[in-house]
Amino acid sequence: MKIKSDILRTYQNVHTWTGIVAGLFLFIGFFAGSITMFRSAIDDWATPPSYQLPHTDLASIEAALPKVLANYPEAQKELVISFDNTQSPFTWYTQGGGRGLRLDDQTVHATVDEKGEIITHDSTVNELSGLVDMLHRTGGILGEVAGHHMLGEFIMGFAALLYFIALVSGVIFLLPTLTKSFFALRSAKGANRFWLDSHNLVGIASLPFHIIIAFTAVVFAFHDFFYAGLSQVYGDNELFPSDPPNKQVYTLDHLPTLSDYFETAAAYAPGYQVSEIRLSGLSGARANAAISLVNENEVMRGPNTDFIFMHPYTLNIQTSSISSGDQGVWVNAVSTYFALHFGSYGGNFGRWLYFVMGLAGAFLFYTGNLLWLEKRRQKQGKQTKSVQFMAKLTIGVCLGSLLGVISCFALTKWLSMTSLNINHAYMWIYYSCFIGAIVLSFTVGAAKAAISLIKVSIVACLLIPLTSIIALFLPSLSIWPARGVSQVIIELCALLCAFICFRAHQKCVKRFYSGEKNSIWALANQQTPPIEASLTASK
Repeated sequence: MKIKSDILRTYQNVHTWTGIVAGLFLFIGFFAGSITMFRSAIDDWATPPSYQLPHTDLASIEAALPKVLANYPEAQKELVISFDNTQSPFTWYTQGGGRGLRLDDQTVHATVDEKGEIITHDSTVNELSGLVDMLHRTGGILGEVAGHHMLGEFIMGFAALLYFIALVSGVIFLLPTLTKSFFALRSAKGANRFWLDSHNLVGIASLPFHIIIAFTAVVFAFHDFFYAGLSQVYGDNELFPSDPPNKQVYTLDHLPTLSDYFETAAAYAPGYQVSEIRLSGLSGARANAAISLVNENEVMRGPNTDFIFMHPYTLNIQTSSISSGDQGVWVNAVSTYFALHFGSYGGNFGRWLYFVMGLAGAFLFYTGNLLWLEKRRQKQGKQTKSVQFMAKLTIGVCLGSLLGVISCFALTKWLSMTSLNINHAYMWIYYSCFIGAIVLSFTVGAAKAAISLIKVSIVACLLIPLTSIIALFLPSLSIWPARGVSQVIIELCALLCAFICFRAHQKCVKRFYSGEKNSIWALANQQTPPIEASLTASK
C-alpha cells in the first residue's frame, strides 16, 4: 500500500503527540488495571486470616439470619451473606461503606457456632486492591467533582480519547510497511530499532484489545453525561426504568428465607450458582437485595460475577446483568460495555489475558515516550531542556508508580503488626514513593534515577515472598504466609517481577555506561564505570 509521505508525516505527528500527552496517565491506568483483574485474590492475600471467621453450612446460615438482623440493627442497613467457604458467613459495616476508596471503613464479621450462637469479630477493611483500582480509574489524581466522580476519572477519560486517536493514526502510519515489519525485531540494528519494532509489534498484535479499552474507558468516564444527553431525547420516559418506592410497610418478619432467594435466582438464571447475597435498606422504602451469581460456562458481565437486583421482601426482580435476562435495551447495552472493560466475561483465562495485555499496554506507553526522546535527541543533535524534562518526568512517573504499588504490597503484612490505620499507610507509602521518584529524577537525572528506582523495586518485589518465608519459620510474628493457590501465584508473580526488573537493571546499566555518550540515558561525568557495569557490559 502506498500513501503520500506528507500524509504519513501528519499521522505520525498526530500519533506522537497524542501518545506523549496521554502516555503517562495511561501507563498508570494500564499497569494498575492489569492488577485489578485479581481484586478478590488480592483482598484475600492482604487480609489477616484471623479476620475471617469459620464458614458453616447453608442451613445454619439460614437459621442465624433472623438473629443477626434482630440483634444487630446496623446489619439491616447492609448485610453481606457469603457462601464462599474462605469468607465469613456474615459481614456488615459499623462505619463507612459504599463505593470507591474508603480509608476508615470498619466491618463486623459473624459466624455461627455449633450451638447456633452468633460469634462476631470487628475488623478494618483492607483497601489494597481499592488503592490499585483508584489508580487505575484516576491515575492517582485525587479530588471530587460533579458529585461522586473524581477529577482523575475525567482526565483519564480524556486520555483514553487521545489514546484512541493515537491508535488509529499509528495504524495508518504503519500500513505501508506493516506486512514487511510486523514480526521483525531487529536487535542487530541498534537499541532504538529494537524498541521501535517491539513497540509496533505489541501495538498491532493487541490492537482489538486497545480499541475495546479506549472506547469503554470513555464510556466509563463520561457515562453520566451520555445519560443526561439521552434523557433529553427520552423526555418523561425513563432511560433506565425502576420501580417506585414501595409504600407498603415491611418488617423483618416478612423477609423470605435464603432458600427462597436461591429458588428465585435459579428460576431466572438456570445453571448459575449464588456466591453472595447483599441485603440493604431493609427498614426503608428502597429495600434491595443484590444476588451475585457465578457460571464459568457463561459470559459474565460484572467485575467478578453476574448479578440480579430484586426486592428483598417481594422477590420482584428489578434488573440484572444476565445476558438472557429481561433488563431492557439500555441496561443490556451498558452491562455489555462495562463487561468488555472488566474482562471477567472470559473467566480466569480472560482475566489472565487482560492481565498480560494490560501490562503490554503499559509497556507500549513507556516505550513510546522513550522512542520520542531518542528521536528528538537524534534530530537536534543534543539534549535540549525539553527532552531532559520529558525524560525525567517519564522515569519519575512510570517507575515511581511502579515502586509505590510494589511497596504497598511488600509492606502489607508488616503493617498489620502495628496500630496504624493500614489504608492511610498505603496512601502515604504510594505517594511518598511516587513523589520521591519524581523529585529524585529531576535532582540526579533520568539515568541515575532509573538505576536507583529499579534497584529498590527489586528489593520490594523480593520482600513479598520473603515475608511468607519468614512467617513460616517465625509463626509467633503477626504476619502470615500465603494460603491457597491464588495467593501463592501472587507471590510467584512478585518473583517474576523481580527478575524482570533485574534484567532491566542490567540492560540499563550497560547502556548508561557503554552506550552513546550523547544519549539521554548516558550518565554524565562518569569516568570509570563501577564493577557492576563492567560485569554487565561483558554479558
